[in-house]
Amino acid sequence: MSGQQSEPARLYGWDASRQTQLRAFTGGAVPVAVYGLGKMGLPLAAVYADVSGNVTGVDIDSDVARAVDAGRCPVEGEPGLPEEVERLAGDGSLSATTDATGAAADAGVHVIIVPTLIEDDEPDLSALEAAVRSVGAGLDAGDVVVVESTVPPRTCRDRVRPWLEAESGLELGEFGLAFCPERTMSGRALQDIRGSHPKVVGGADAESERVAELIYGEITDAEVIPVADCTTAECVKVFEGLYRDVNIALANELATLAGEFGVDVTEAIDVANTQPFCDIHTPGPGVGGHCIPYYPYFVISEFEGATPLLQTARHVNEYMPTFTVERAAEALDERGRDLSESTVAVFGLTYRPGVDETRASPGVAVAEELAERAETVYAVDPICTSAPPEGVQRVSLDAIGARELDLAVVTTGHEEFGEIPWSAFEDLTVFDGRHMLDDEDTSHPVSRLGDGSDED
Repeated sequence: MSGQQSEPARLYGWDASRQTQLRAFTGGAVPVAVYGLGKMGLPLAAVYADVSGNVTGVDIDSDVARAVDAGRCPVEGEPGLPEEVERLAGDGSLSATTDATGAAADAGVHVIIVPTLIEDDEPDLSALEAAVRSVGAGLDAGDVVVVESTVPPRTCRDRVRPWLEAESGLELGEFGLAFCPERTMSGRALQDIRGSHPKVVGGADAESERVAELIYGEITDAEVIPVADCTTAECVKVFEGLYRDVNIALANELATLAGEFGVDVTEAIDVANTQPFCDIHTPGPGVGGHCIPYYPYFVISEFEGATPLLQTARHVNEYMPTFTVERAAEALDERGRDLSESTVAVFGLTYRPGVDETRASPGVAVAEELAERAETVYAVDPICTSAPPEGVQRVSLDAIGARELDLAVVTTGHEEFGEIPWSAFEDLTVFDGRHMLDDEDTSHPVSRLGDGSDED
């Protein structure tokens, strides 16, 4: 290619100056397609559209595609995103469709950010494969494909590249391929994409790395860190999640031993962390969300080498909802009450404060187990819009004070729980799984996860 090529410009293999290529990208001469308009994909499409002015979003859900194309935001809980979608769709910078192959035929940059699910503790890459093959069917020489979906290491090398080559009839070198992992959190996606963390880019070849670094230098204000290849970049994202899962498991295992230690484990952890080489996380009733509970299986199930540490961490963290219920039942028993004859309120169904997401949520798991063991179970969550588990009754924060409770279990640290009407309850047992409460906050005795109050 040359700087005199006809429109649309294709960045991969183009020998024009960097400034010429940047002007083409930011001026809309390089059409972009973003595949997947979910909680992470739509914010990414919006930022790409803001920078390049020429983005087509693709989603298999026709309702989602129609909403975005009309300037409506189907993703909730992302500050600023509805306004951005309305503005960008309104000025023509962002459109949306269900026609992935048609969008691919028009685009020069293809960004794939579809979910990778876990089925029976194994990664399900079917959504990724469908998206990649659709891109491949419309791929042209000079295009670059960027994968942002979190995937098992070697996915780009062993799967994505062969799928693209099989569908397009092209070979790597005629098109580019890079892995550039998303590093965003729900509730702050726009902020994170635009520059909260360094952006990692790994190319399948040197030219792919160059193009990815050029693109993301415009997408983010943060540092762009190129790594050796796609697999290294894939490892970076997965390793972040593995670190957190293992670290949380350490904290949680220590919490299960608090009674034998006879100490408040969280106090010991906090003081241990004053040493700069120590950074133990805080124990809690489990690990939730769409990331950390699943990433270990990207390694455990995909590779032949032994992974005892990862498997043990998963076992510990998956056990914590049961441990939380056991400790809460013990606290209740110490006050002369049996869980099977008690009315319980679970405060928190979402996995994280302020975020309407219940996937793998410890609060849901605790509520489910209590529903099997207690007489009556209520769920209180001012953020959650999902239905409660079977056997659990949803009650608003305003209405819970009118119910007679024997036990309250705090599983999510929502800010709104500072308004729990504790004075409305008589002789209440409180078990705090998130270390939100002091005794004076509730006017009732409080037991806490890992506080050593179960000492023999």
